[in-house]
Formats: sequence, structure tokens, C-alpha cells
Amino acid sequence: MLKALEVFTIVVVGLMVGVEFSVAFVINPILNGLPGDSGLRGRTHGGRMLGAVMPFWYIGSLVLVAAWAIAGWHHHGTGLVVAAAALLILSVIMSLLLLVPINNRGKTWTPENLPEDWKEQMNRWDRFHYVRVAVIVAAFALLAAALA
Repeated sequence: MLKALEVFTIVVVGLMVGVEFSVAFVINPILNGLPGDSGLRGRTHGGRMLGAVMPFWYIGSLVLVAAWAIAGWHHHGTGLVVAAAALLILSVIMSLLLLVPINNRGKTWTPENLPEDWKEQMNRWDRFHYVRVAVIVAAFALLAAALA
């Protein structure tokens, strides 16, 4: 049963990392290159869509990792799993304090109500997101190492 939990957790966390990596290094660069307000419209729509799903994915991933750590407490690699959980907690804190406030503002923007500093706010979100991606990639790597 523990093996099934480990594999399921790796898959769920790995998919989350893949989505966030794609947003950072594929989707947003594509949207930023579009003419006019097309990229902004894409980002606001993405902010609404992913903003509705990602909280459950982050918390669900953390719950799975915590369950793995508890269920496998006396098994090899538990320290790595606990470290991965700590990184996922950090990613949730970063999200709540740094990224969500910007996302909540951005998802309401239209070409008619854009603040003057909207590009600066999007760039700030991107920088915070790069750091968050690095944190969750590290958590995923720790989980993979614990499984090996």
C-alpha cells in the first residue's frame, strides 16, 4: 500500500510541477509575445482558470506527501520526504503571500481598466513564479530520490 501511495504522490506532484514549469517557461513567454492586449487577455483567463484549480493541487500534493511521510516513517528516504513537504509548505506560503495577491488583481483586468504598472506587476509575478517553480522542482526531486 505504501508503494502505491508513493507512486501516486510522485505522479500528482510531478504533474503539478509540469504545469507550473510550462506556465513559467512556455505559456507566459508565448502570451508575452502576442500583439496588442491578446497576451494580457490570455494571462487573465489563465489566472482565473488555474487560480481556481491550483490551490487544491498544491494542498492535495502537500497532504499526499505528509501521508507518505507518516506511513513510511520508519522506511528509507523519509527524511527526503519530510524535506519535500517543507518545500511544498514554502511554496504554499509563497503563493499566498506573493503570487495570489498579484493574480487576484490581474484576473480582473481588462483593456479598459488596466493600471499603469500592469506590466511591472506581471513581471513581478513572473519572478516570484520562477522561484516557486524552483522550490517545487526541488521538492519533486527529493520525492524521486526518496522513491529510488
